[in-house]
Amino acid sequence: MHKNQQLLFSILFLFFIGLNSNAQEKTIYPKNEFRGIWIATVVNIDWPKTASDGVEKEKADYIEILEAYKKLNYNAVIVQVRSVGDAFYPSEFAPWSRFLTGKEGVAPNPYYDALAWMIDEAHKRGFEFHAWLNPYRATFDLNKNLLSPTHDIFKHPEWMIEYGGKYYYDPALPEVQEHLTKVVKEVVDKYDIDAIHFDDYFYPYAVPGKVFNDTASFKKYGSGLTLADWRRANVSNFVHTISTTIKESKPWVQFGISPFGVWRNKSVDPKGSETQSTANYDDLYADPVLWMDQKWIDYILPQLYWSMNNPRASYSKLVKWWSENSNNTALYIGHASYKIRGDSDKSWNFANEIPTQIDYARSFKKVGGSAYFSSKWFMNKNFDIVRLLEENQYKYPALPAAVPNLKHIIIDTPVINEFEKDSTKYSFNIKSPLNTKVRYMVIYGGEHISKVDVNDPSKIIEKVTVYQFDGTITFSIPAEKMNQYKACAVTFIDYFANESTPTAIDLKNNFKTYSPAQPNENR
Repeated sequence: MHKNQQLLFSILFLFFIGLNSNAQEKTIYPKNEFRGIWIATVVNIDWPKTASDGVEKEKADYIEILEAYKKLNYNAVIVQVRSVGDAFYPSEFAPWSRFLTGKEGVAPNPYYDALAWMIDEAHKRGFEFHAWLNPYRATFDLNKNLLSPTHDIFKHPEWMIEYGGKYYYDPALPEVQEHLTKVVKEVVDKYDIDAIHFDDYFYPYAVPGKVFNDTASFKKYGSGLTLADWRRANVSNFVHTISTTIKESKPWVQFGISPFGVWRNKSVDPKGSETQSTANYDDLYADPVLWMDQKWIDYILPQLYWSMNNPRASYSKLVKWWSENSNNTALYIGHASYKIRGDSDKSWNFANEIPTQIDYARSFKKVGGSAYFSSKWFMNKNFDIVRLLEENQYKYPALPAAVPNLKHIIIDTPVINEFEKDSTKYSFNIKSPLNTKVRYMVIYGGEHISKVDVNDPSKIIEKVTVYQFDGTITFSIPAEKMNQYKACAVTFIDYFANESTPTAIDLKNNFKTYSPAQPNENR
């Protein structure tokens, strides 16, 4: 198809979907939107670039990813911290990953806790940090010589099932579920994460001619269920346990899952989608609809890795299906940036495929954002698409909204102790809130103290990480970002991602609020 024809079709398509009864009035620049990027570490897909990189290069490359996506106004990173029974952090339950240090079980040299450092660097730049774990995949191949003696495959070979050139934890075993729950709990307890994230790997994708041999477990634990129902129950019980474990430890930490993009095909279930595809329910023994119905997850991020009008699994039909079938959770859409100019579906050769997908998803009220697999595809490549996003869909910053189960009203509003400016910076001193655990402050610009529009994303000047000391929050904004405004407003963002009522500040003059001295009753 000629490029102009493709563009015309996309415009007409977006016009007609605007008539859809499930759609909302199109918001060109939403203030609240999840914009995530997957950073895959397994076999060094995205980071570190090679397993032999030194610590300083690893750090520089990670910061380069953050800076690139901050410039693009993204606000969340989904970083793979456990991929094959390993860890990107010092763990009681898994060896250091060879994808980080070059040799499994060997710590970084010079030593650093990679996960703690990555979280801190992400938060400094206003990103949510979602710790991505692959619970069931134990190895990436069958070469045990690459594994540490402390890997579970040696400590607990009875937990493992070989299938399709890899080893997997047997999802049916109670001791496996208990162990993997401890793995997740360790990350939640030890690290200042915003979410635990699972992707689409539950029971493995089918390999022609191979059988996932869990016969012994089925005989022992099947309890009269069919094999398929039993496998689904194993996964659902684990998801429920993880949900409960996270919330008991840190109620503000989200639990998100990014399943394969098709729940079931309509050919086998009238509730399914108009697709001809592998399906979560029937092939991976995962039931995302159940997890949402039971409120076990906070967000769902289906991987809709097809073009708008793919004949077997159409992005447009699947966005509509998920918007109509998601309940009790935030709904984000997963996009396949890795397919750009590299797929048999020639729709991916057109620069407007992903921008069109974003515009379409935004037309549905339930869709709250997007994520992209994976980070390297907008790093020093695909410049035309990056430019389109910079100038259009992602022109202005956005704040992730609180997920449905974590929404609440913040009682506190910012109280300004002191404001001063000079030729280089504007400095703020804010009273620490009494009732709110604050993650960030957001600063908005305006022309007058009564005319600061905190609903306009183009007025977001900065999202600042909060550091509290001696009952106060202090931060500075470079003068070049502030000089164009005569007033600003500041808000709190709590750990649950809720935003407070704003407090406006006149930027004309420095000021300081003086509190009267309190009488010393201990004299």
